[in-house]
Amino acid sequence: MPKTESNDIALGFRAPDFRLPDAAGGLHGPSEFSGAPALLVAFISNRCPFVVGIRESLAEFARRNAAHGLRVIAVNSNDSEAHPEETLERVGQEAATFGYGFPYVKDEAQEVARAYGAACTPDLFLFDGDQRLVYHGQFDGFRPGNGISPTGDSLQAALDALLAGEPPLDLQVPSIGCNIKWRPEGQAVAAE
Repeated sequence: MPKTESNDIALGFRAPDFRLPDAAGGLHGPSEFSGAPALLVAFISNRCPFVVGIRESLAEFARRNAAHGLRVIAVNSNDSEAHPEETLERVGQEAATFGYGFPYVKDEAQEVARAYGAACTPDLFLFDGDQRLVYHGQFDGFRPGNGISPTGDSLQAALDALLAGEPPLDLQVPSIGCNIKWRPEGQAVAAE
């Protein structure tokens, strides 16, 4: 299974706004959560083993932290023509099956993934109340087959620091996962 590491994105990066559809026809984006103390934009997939292994823990992480003001938007940017399990309809099924209590949207044109510099799934971007990046790293130490149970402890530590008014964590281990499945016409752009 090929492994792709998340790109190095500078802390302080402002969350690019977008409006993307969920399977029910709603449109969602960061501006919907302006004023929230924390926003997680998570690039995920329905098929990647790195995401499949954490998806229930990710849903629980979002539920557990909602009371503290965390808002979450999950984005699927994979090419659904080449990978039919990544269609908008399947995104909706995935959200329902795994109890995502947050919008899971489809980035069909892959413009949002490019705007964020997303490279893999999962690729996690945690923003503060001004929607400035404070964490871009792994969910936790889980990798398929490594015997570690997913807990979200790395992301939780970053969120706890943010909510406590502390500076961003010094240690931010890059996320590792499957590469985003770029459309053929977008591969050259994504490689730049």
